[in-house]
Amino acid sequence: MANVGFIGLGIMGAPMAANLQAGDHQLFLNDTKTPPAALIEGGAAVCANAAEVARLSDIIIIMVPDTPHVEAVLFGENGVASGLSKGKIVIDMSSISPIETKEFARKINALGCEYLDAPVSGGEVGAKAATLTIMVGGSEAAFNAVKPLFELLGKNITLVGGNGDGQTTKVANQIIVALNIQAVAEALLFASKAGADPAKVRQALMGGFASSRILEVHGERMVKRTFNPGFRIALHQKDLNLALQGAKALGVSLPNTAMAQELMNCCAANGMSGLDHSALCRAIELMSNHQIAQAGTDSPAT
Repeated sequence: MANVGFIGLGIMGAPMAANLQAGDHQLFLNDTKTPPAALIEGGAAVCANAAEVARLSDIIIIMVPDTPHVEAVLFGENGVASGLSKGKIVIDMSSISPIETKEFARKINALGCEYLDAPVSGGEVGAKAATLTIMVGGSEAAFNAVKPLFELLGKNITLVGGNGDGQTTKVANQIIVALNIQAVAEALLFASKAGADPAKVRQALMGGFASSRILEVHGERMVKRTFNPGFRIALHQKDLNLALQGAKALGVSLPNTAMAQELMNCCAANGMSGLDHSALCRAIELMSNHQIAQAGTDSPAT
């Protein structure tokens, strides 16, 4: 059993912490809100701030929305850095800037501690089912030390390279996911407008070369109009922004990523930033004046 700190208990963090607790690890928690009662009832301790989490834990996991949040948790007043002692391991499982990650790692390493960037893919469903994909950047020694924890959270766990490489991999993942959501949305809208049943079109495509996890899960969301967030548009906007900032710095062109970002911007401008990223289809529907399906049905909109 390890003493594990967990900072950030939102849609993803709460079920991830629950899976660690189910693995018989002692948890020390901190969040902007009161942590879930189930974790406290299971024996987790609630800490006043991130520094206290760091003092009481051997391994500290951070799962917050964006780069500034990670920086504040690490180096702000009563942050993780002020509570660390040599030999501890800090793991950032948020999805943030690869460039900033390298600087965060340098500062934590200077305190005699290890730093891993380990963003995840799989959404709320994967967090609850402990089937997340975990993309890790950092030293092999630190990775091996915490791999048993990762195995309680996910199935596809890869040490990609040094610090920052985990975050770079996550950005690449988010590019692929966004463009697949866009492709599925366009295909189902085309089919629906042409008069075909989008639910049956999706079912047929699932058996062919176009089959994908996005078509399976998010295609169903588009047909059934179930856009309650597993991964919010606002967060995917943030990730694509990281991709486009990185592309500018690297001198490369990502034209389709830019298009996907604009579609998400359209959704946000229409009050949909809190919906699941599968609701990207709404931007295409607005431009086409046609819905893939009516709310609560599996049939084409009229």
